[in-house]
Amino acid sequence: MLQSAVAEASSFGMNTDISYRVFGEKAEQSVVCAGSELSRLEKKLSRFLPGSEVSRINLSAGSGHVKISCEVYEILSFALQLSEITQGLFDVTVGPLIDLWDYKHSSQAPEETRIQRILPLVNFHELTLNSDEKTLSLRKPGQSVDLGGIGKGYASDCFIKVLKEHGISSAFINIGGNVSTLGNRPDGSPWSIGIRHPRQEGCLLGAVKVTGKAVVTSGDYERYFIDREGKKWHHILNPATGYPAESGLISVTAVADSAMTADALSTAIFVAGIKKGLEYLAQFSGVEAVLVDERQQVFITQGLKECYQAVEGINTAIIGKE
Repeated sequence: MLQSAVAEASSFGMNTDISYRVFGEKAEQSVVCAGSELSRLEKKLSRFLPGSEVSRINLSAGSGHVKISCEVYEILSFALQLSEITQGLFDVTVGPLIDLWDYKHSSQAPEETRIQRILPLVNFHELTLNSDEKTLSLRKPGQSVDLGGIGKGYASDCFIKVLKEHGISSAFINIGGNVSTLGNRPDGSPWSIGIRHPRQEGCLLGAVKVTGKAVVTSGDYERYFIDREGKKWHHILNPATGYPAESGLISVTAVADSAMTADALSTAIFVAGIKKGLEYLAQFSGVEAVLVDERQQVFITQGLKECYQAVEGINTAIIGKE
């Protein structure tokens, strides 16, 4: 079925590139509202904006309970659930470590002694939520919440929700590698979402065909610096060690109904590695993954075998979630 209008744009927000295409009679009207929603969420969720809710949470660390919105409660509840499942390999209290590594300005890894001083501040067990009062507390001064591994996914879900409320049935949005789709393409075919080759600039590993799903990738090529000895330090930190994750994986793509779920799981699996990562996946119904190891071997989970198309010459193996 042909749609009567299309709205598309590229912009910068949430500290990353954002692009979208929306089809339908109310396309222009819907993206104005959805764009306003993204701006609202950034002002609420970014810990780098002084007036945000997350900044207020972090300022309150060590000084008791602080009232939080239902949205932030929802995000942090899911984050804590995943933290329990991964035994802390996903941890939203990783803020102090991220500040220490400071990928925007650093050219050398922090000293080991500084990492060891910061590590005790990273502990999801010391973030307490009260479901009745909708309050939060961080136990120690200096602790901080960082939603970098989950917030963009939540924002993608909210963008799609606004489009649905305006009667849109065909759209996609890409927020810095967080791709969410609504329905099918205007011609009725599934969306084809390309997965970037982690070692060949401008090349793809393959593509996954999806209808109304989110496709989110975490990779060691996204943000990094190379020190004076020539060692590469990427930005996905292991909360247990304080250093960039070295799990044997260089790229993880999660495919799920919810972009928030896919966003958090792609990060968690990247840190955990294939064996543990598949155990995590098995606890989430309907979530699939594309995993790339250090040998550039590509693995896809069983549920993707009918909808994943590898680029010619890329060796791909099917792997079970159990």
